[in-house]
Amino acid sequence: MSIAKNGDTVRVHYTGSLTDGTVFDSSREREPLSFQVGAGQVIAGFNDAVEGMNVGDTVQVTIEAKDAYGDYREDFVISVNPSDIPEEIDPEVGMELQLHQEDGGSIPVKVTAVSEEAVTLDANHPLAGKDLSFEIELMEIAE
Repeated sequence: MSIAKNGDTVRVHYTGSLTDGTVFDSSREREPLSFQVGAGQVIAGFNDAVEGMNVGDTVQVTIEAKDAYGDYREDFVISVNPSDIPEEIDPEVGMELQLHQEDGGSIPVKVTAVSEEAVTLDANHPLAGKDLSFEIELMEIAE
């Protein structure tokens, strides 16, 4: 039986949930997730759970925030003057925007507060600071 090891390309089905049981993502209604073990394509804790699995195995794993999307960082929350937002955008709480960097890259942010004086933007990943539980089934190891 094949065992998933570093460098293998694997296909897995998974269901991810928060500690309160809320499901935040699942591959069950679509194609399995394909990634290379050890290549940094998935969060560290997910990768570590798959490494050593046999095809057909299912594992339940809880991944601490630090091994998932990291701790929630207050320094990733900024307030900007509403005049700094392009005119064609009317910021509303919950809206997702892109901050453009000088190097041409961009950072996804979420609007968390809007007032006449400031628009608050949060660049933390939506799952930052949260422990995550996954049920992972190894479907295939590519030959």
